[in-house]
Amino acid sequence: MSAVLTTNSTAAPIHQASPGLWTLAWRRLKRDKVGMVSLVVVVFFLLMIAGSYTGIVAKNWSKEVGVSYANPSFLSGAVNLEAKVENKESVAKVPYVDLSDIDPLAPRYKEWEERTAKIKVTETPRAETLLFGGDKWGRDVLQKAIKGAQTSIFVGLIAAFIATFIGTILGALSGYLGGRVGDFMEWFYNVFSSIPYILLILAFAAVFASSPAMADFRGVPMVIAILGLTGWTGIYRLIRAEFIKHGSREYVKAAEAIGASHSRRMFVHILPNVSHVCLVQLSQHVVQFIKAEVILSYLGLGVPVDSVSWGTMLAEAQSELVIGKWWQLAAAGISMAILVTAFSMLTDSLRDALDPKIK
Repeated sequence: MSAVLTTNSTAAPIHQASPGLWTLAWRRLKRDKVGMVSLVVVVFFLLMIAGSYTGIVAKNWSKEVGVSYANPSFLSGAVNLEAKVENKESVAKVPYVDLSDIDPLAPRYKEWEERTAKIKVTETPRAETLLFGGDKWGRDVLQKAIKGAQTSIFVGLIAAFIATFIGTILGALSGYLGGRVGDFMEWFYNVFSSIPYILLILAFAAVFASSPAMADFRGVPMVIAILGLTGWTGIYRLIRAEFIKHGSREYVKAAEAIGASHSRRMFVHILPNVSHVCLVQLSQHVVQFIKAEVILSYLGLGVPVDSVSWGTMLAEAQSELVIGKWWQLAAAGISMAILVTAFSMLTDSLRDALDPKIK
């Protein structure tokens, strides 16, 4: 007995979900060699400042481990007058004179001198050379550059998040609602954008620095607030244009037809479709704010002197160049140049990868 198995049914087609915007963007970014190298450099800096914050690296940046203006290791043979002065072994001794008849504490003076001499002998001599040199107080310049990166990058990131948030919210309200709300937002935007940006942040910094009410707010929080509250204008303009463009599209009209509220249409339906603009602007403003923090700290309106950033290092290096000590300027300048260049190229790669017109 044979059985013949027949079937009239055909296999159901397999439907593959099409990749989303972020998946396509990541694929395009991986094909961009410059973008991937820039991403690696930026991630390295972020890991470095995380290690600095937790004390894994640059923990002893403020410790005076070398002589004043210690030479870099690759200049170990160069003359360093400061090292000769601080590490000299022979010191002229003053002969002891018995003054016990005049001053009953005179014997104690000699005992104190002997103890002080023993302490000086047991002290570890400071290093005459450090890996990338030392500053005026003998602190390691390389560790200072790492600690300065923590401050400068932290300021840039947090201020960029604040500016992006403000610009996105105001741009969404202006572009979607329009009318009087849009007119007011445009007036508010024009007030800020009519003043040159560098003059605007210097004016805010001067007001905050001279106000007694802001005494407890000075330093890094003040710099973040200044940059975040003044740097939202460019983001606002782009987000406003995107919301005007998307507000009349079919998917927004469909959401309106099913009863979606204005806030839901703005932040649930439209915002995800313009999030790539926010991300690119965030990356771009990190670079701008790092450079702005350096300028403020260099002028004495940013990070206080008891802390360290790339800006304070450049300010210190100004007087060091006169006596030929250039390594602190090189450490801060090279570090900032590498990060800013990598962030700028990564921003360009992100813009190309997130462009929905590229397939």
